[in-house]
Amino acid sequence: MSIADRSAIEATIQTYFDGLYEGDADKLGSIFHEASALTWEQDGKIMVMSRDAWLQVVRDRPSSKSKDLARDDAILMIDQSGPTTAFVKVKCQIPPRYFTDYLNLIKAEGRWQIVQKVYAFEVRG
Repeated sequence: MSIADRSAIEATIQTYFDGLYEGDADKLGSIFHEASALTWEQDGKIMVMSRDAWLQVVRDRPSSKSKDLARDDAILMIDQSGPTTAFVKVKCQIPPRYFTDYLNLIKAEGRWQIVQKVYAFEVRG
């Protein structure tokens, strides 16, 4: 992985973390491809939500920042399998929910974009 690609991937993920914490749907929309989706398991079923539906959820809920919730986000792993594909595992939280996200990125038109988010979370406390 080139230093430039790693830096660009890390910058994309930092925008993701900041957008989540701040509740900034426009910031998140800037790094998620328009055709991307979020996928998770709920009650034994696979659930899928479009990027735009998720961004509306972000717009409609109070942000972690506005509620002064603790912030704890980190990149746990980056795996770049080629010049235009990467997988990033991260942790983040919206207490009392604690997330592990698997983010698939593709580099197109000179920039890295999240094209799929698969996640799981646990409720604590």
